[in-house]
This record gives sequence, C-alpha cells and structure tokens, in this order.
Amino acid sequence: MSFAQKLKSLFGMHSAEDDDFFDDLADALVEGDVGAKLSFEIVEQLQKACKEKKLHGQEAISQELKAMLSGCVQKAELPVQEGKTNVFLVLGVNGVGKTTSVAKMAKRFSDEGKSVIMAASDTFRAAAVDQISMHGERLGIRVVKHQMGSDPAAVVFDACAACESHGGGLVLADTAGRLHNKENLVNELKKIDRIAQSKASEGCYKKILVVDATTGQNAVRQAEVFHEAVGVDAVVLTKYDSTAKGGELITIGKQLGIPVAFVCTGEQYADIAPFDPDAYLTEFLGL
Repeated sequence: MSFAQKLKSLFGMHSAEDDDFFDDLADALVEGDVGAKLSFEIVEQLQKACKEKKLHGQEAISQELKAMLSGCVQKAELPVQEGKTNVFLVLGVNGVGKTTSVAKMAKRFSDEGKSVIMAASDTFRAAAVDQISMHGERLGIRVVKHQMGSDPAAVVFDACAACESHGGGLVLADTAGRLHNKENLVNELKKIDRIAQSKASEGCYKKILVVDATTGQNAVRQAEVFHEAVGVDAVVLTKYDSTAKGGELITIGKQLGIPVAFVCTGEQYADIAPFDPDAYLTEFLGL
C-alpha cells in the first residue's frame, strides 16, 4: 500500500487527530520508506503545528505536511555549457538501472542538441560494456570503450579528450558498482573522480547517483556510501512506478542535502523526466 493510501485510511480510522493518529502517521511514514528518525521528527513538528494553527481534517493537515516535506526535496539543475567539456560521472550499485539511465540521459541531452559521448568506464562487467555499446548503436551516440578489465579512469580520460577535440559537449561516464568490495570500489572511484575533475571545464563536472525506488532505505545507505566516497551532486530515481513508495528521496534530501535530477518510470528511452518536487509530494501524499 502506498503512503497516500495509508494516509487516507488513517483519517478514516481516527475520529480526531489525537496522539494515536500521530503515532500511526509516524509508522505510515516509516513504511513509506522515510527513515524512522526523520519520520518521528516530522510528525512531532506536524503535531505541534496543528495544535498552534488549530488545523483539523485531511486537507489542512496534508497540506501542512506537504509544506514541511517541501524543505526536504529539491530539484537538481544539470546545465550543459556550450563549448566546454562537461562531465557527468554516473554512480550506483549494480542492478539499479545505471547503464540504462546513462542511455536515457544521453538521448535526452542529444535531443536538446548537445554533443554527447558515453564512456564505458565500468570495465569489470563485460555485460556493462556490451550494453552501453548497444545503446550507443541504437541511439547513434558515440561510445568510448577499452577492453575488459582495463583502467576505468583511462576510459574517462579518453572520452574527455575526444569531447575536447570536438569543441566540447557532454561526457556521460558509466561506472562500476560493486559495493560488496567497498574499499576497492571507493579507491577506484576516487581515481576516476580525480581524472574527471581534471579533464572537465571549470564548473562543468557533476556526480550523479542512480538509486532504485523499490529498494527503500537501501537507497539511502547507498547514497551515504557514495556521498562519503566522492560527494554526490544529484540523484536519479529509477523504477518509480506504482510499486515504489518513493519516501527515500525525502530522507536523502533531508539527511544528505542531495537534490534530485530525474525520475525514470519505465524501460523506454523516453521514460525519464526532470524531477518536479511539487508533483512528487502531491503524489506521495495523495493530494
């Protein structure tokens, strides 16, 4: 059940907004993938505000909750500067839809008239290199790749050099996401990060984390790991459909201060849209 459905049923179950109502609301937020600590903080604030402002009923209380949550979710802007080497390093664990998200973003920016190169810098999985090559062929977008097992930072270096020699554009670099061997992954990412930073034009480098909406608080933990390792500038949320609760964006935004760039809702290249905080919260709360 989505958080919006739970919220609606809470107002039906309780005749007044008493302590039980707010306790149940906190539980519903936790089940909606908002972290436990944050859920209880939000509800405490909400209960206080309802008392002070004498708010009652589903509409008034939901709108107050929306106003509170709006401070937690921000939209990330990812401008691609003309005539410069823009680099978006795309991060995330295996299985979240990272490579597909790279292709979706590549098509989107290409359709906007940007010159795009995809860098196959996940050199540890043959499938990742094959997959991005296939997307490149389908989309008519250049892919820079090396052989399996080669240095991923070198792939990023070459893709940036190619971008530079063409008078600028955007490099979208796919990276490995083997979190079970965290130390190696972090060291490898730090090296790629240094190379990407040195090759990108000033102010044209972003690190984008892809998270899967169906994994709930796991997505928050992944965000913490990557943010600590190299710093994350924006999030892309994948698999955001009727099965996803989506509350993890609230926790990621509030605890880590990371804004959201795009939301992906399906497998097609077109199933990606810029994040709209207002629409997201309206849907989350069922307003």
